[in-house]
Amino acid sequence: MQGLEVTVLLGIALLVGTVLAPRLRVATPLVLLVIGLLLGFIPELRAIELPPETVLLLFLPVLLFREAWTTSLRSVRRSLRYIVPMSTLLVVASAFAVAAVATWLGVPWEAALVLGAAVAPPDATAVAALGRLLPARTFMKLKAESLTNDGTALVLYAIAVSLLLGDQVSALSITGMVLLSYLGGAAAGIAVAALAFLALRRMQSTLTINLTLLLVPFVAFLVAELIEASGVLAVVFAGLIVAWVSPRITTAMSRRAADATWPFGVYLLNGALFVLIGLEVQLVLHEISPSQIGILLLVTVAAWVALFVVRYLFQWLFSPFSRPAAGSSRSLRHRSRVVSTVSGFRGAVSLAIALSVPITTASGEPVEGRDSIVFVTAGVIVLTLLVQGPLLPVVIRWAKLPADDAAIEEYELAQRAISGAALAALDDLAAEHGVSDRVRDRARHEGYERLELANARAVARQRAAEERDPDADIDDDSSDEDASRMGPVPPGPSDGDGHRPAPQLEMLAVSDDIDLTQRSPLIRHREATRLRLAMLDRKREVLLRLRRDGTIDDLVARRILADLDIEEIRARGLDRDAE
Repeated sequence: MQGLEVTVLLGIALLVGTVLAPRLRVATPLVLLVIGLLLGFIPELRAIELPPETVLLLFLPVLLFREAWTTSLRSVRRSLRYIVPMSTLLVVASAFAVAAVATWLGVPWEAALVLGAAVAPPDATAVAALGRLLPARTFMKLKAESLTNDGTALVLYAIAVSLLLGDQVSALSITGMVLLSYLGGAAAGIAVAALAFLALRRMQSTLTINLTLLLVPFVAFLVAELIEASGVLAVVFAGLIVAWVSPRITTAMSRRAADATWPFGVYLLNGALFVLIGLEVQLVLHEISPSQIGILLLVTVAAWVALFVVRYLFQWLFSPFSRPAAGSSRSLRHRSRVVSTVSGFRGAVSLAIALSVPITTASGEPVEGRDSIVFVTAGVIVLTLLVQGPLLPVVIRWAKLPADDAAIEEYELAQRAISGAALAALDDLAAEHGVSDRVRDRARHEGYERLELANARAVARQRAAEERDPDADIDDDSSDEDASRMGPVPPGPSDGDGHRPAPQLEMLAVSDDIDLTQRSPLIRHREATRLRLAMLDRKREVLLRLRRDGTIDDLVARRILADLDIEEIRARGLDRDAE
């Protein structure tokens, strides 16, 4: 099929899946995967083969960069004790467990080790798409694990392919590959992020800023590949660093545009990838001889079960070395391990590794076991998505994990902190920007009203939590008395000249002792705009300090920053200019 026909077909599949998923009450990626499997029954469509370069060079950089961008750096730092063993030792244990099972069922050892390396790492994009029901902390730990474990899997893959092709592998060469993969990938990501920082801080155009951001993951991946390091880790490091510094080197308009366009683009790529995985499964299924299908299906199920068992046992064995949450019981830790085990989805990286296996050796002979590797890897991906995907909500309800309200509490804390800081600096800001008393007092009154509303919502939420009433209305007026005790009472409205406000579009009464320039609505509007922008700058400064100190999470800061950006765009009138 031609490229345009494939593009239209993928677009229609995405549209159908997006419409059907809410009606079927099933996650959209699962519906898209099933659509791909069904399309694979059409012989002409089975000719659509997914080259590994397409996944590695087109899909993965963008998808991983976005996932790294939306990952909390504070959560990564606090969960290193969990992330490091899960992204290294667990990947090795999973790979060798799958290899042992496959060898026992008749797959050659070298091919079985390649298979183990392919299916060992959980996929970040699959976890992000299917794990949204998880508590925030658990979800972020799984994302961080999935972003960093690909480096280990790719090193294992390189070793296994060398053995499969008959090359010699020594302990020294393995050590060199591990160091180059991790250290080289990290260095490439940091270097590209530093270059992006230097470039972005000199840019003001929304278009050039977002084009630069779009280039960052591809450049990071390319640089890492040129030095034979991990492109995946390079993209992750670059994404985490650029996301941290972006509030200081980008504009409100560029961030707003990025927040609107990146999720849509990632959704298209992610959805197309799930459809293509379904087509790829049908392709490899028809390329395998019927006599081999039975045993390979058995290997697929056995490998999937092995991944399940190893992941749970690994968490159980390492639990003495982890830091359990305060007040957590043994039963709760067991249920958490079960939830984490079911959340280990496989996806794009596994398929790309399997498809990257060479077709022939250096002598021109076919590589033994390549078709089996691709078939079993695709089958494991389908099982994790179609079985674990629908099973995860059931397991989460069974686990009854405690609610994670930390993000809500930090959001309310940050809102009150930045509003209070802006009000405290209001007099200084008004004097600095030449704002009249009348405009300043009006801004103070509006600021106190917002602060009291934030206080009232915090009190109502806390009361609802204490009473365990999930239906409590956070805007209930009954909390006004409590809220007034949490914040200062706003002063009453003032009128500088003692006259009643004039009706709209009516000329004001004037006399010789009134300064007409101070009565001009245009001048008051300009003063209010300057003061509002100055207060937004102060709020943003306090917000970033709270994030830097670790008082609030990165994602909480990003959410509030988006609100401040919208206020700034409206204050500057950029929203009207963009229409």
